[in-house]
Amino acid sequence: MESKSLNGVMTFAPTSREELMQYAFDNHKIMVAVNAEKILHATDESRALINRNLGYPDGIGAVWALQKKGADKVVKIPGCELWLDVVLNYYKTKSFYLVGGKQDVIEATIAKLNSEFKDINIVNFRNGYIKTEAEELALIDDIKKHNPEVVFVAMGSPKQELLMERIQKSHQAVYQGLGGSFDVYTGNVKRAPNWWVKNNMEWTYRLLSQPSRIKRQIHLVRFFINLHLNRY
Repeated sequence: MESKSLNGVMTFAPTSREELMQYAFDNHKIMVAVNAEKILHATDESRALINRNLGYPDGIGAVWALQKKGADKVVKIPGCELWLDVVLNYYKTKSFYLVGGKQDVIEATIAKLNSEFKDINIVNFRNGYIKTEAEELALIDDIKKHNPEVVFVAMGSPKQELLMERIQKSHQAVYQGLGGSFDVYTGNVKRAPNWWVKNNMEWTYRLLSQPSRIKRQIHLVRFFINLHLNRY
């Protein structure tokens, strides 16, 4: 699977979700979502964090940037869908550990997964409020004890990626950072309707739903101008 440098952010260009998942499992990777904002606002630290791991095109901006670099067959893979693809494809053969969200959200997530995937092996879970070094070390010890093959961490970037890297030093597995995906999965946060998603206008829907996002969306205009001028 080829990768391209987008403003110094090495981003893989999968031609299918299956290709990305297989690569992650073959190489015990941490999967990190890459979108227009992460490319536009890349720093030395954020580049290094993504480049150590498996950056994939989570947003249409990253897809367009990859296509500009010659990756014609790349597909967009939203992280809030990818983790459920991992579950769907591997829940009968792999074990899972989930970290993130408020206590009621993670409990609702586990209940829904157990309902939708009858044979899923969730070895343990905990909320995302890890406040002390002792709590983080206890989490690492618990993951080592339960030996999951897949670990999902929903805490927002870069906190979740830094935590996953620390855990991976003690326990090899496939990891994915999920941001607010548990909230979307349990219905606490509403995602854009399918038409907006399929037409790559999810960002427009979010802007119309939350006009306060206008300052954040203005940065995307800069991204598309830079992309048009071949600055990536």
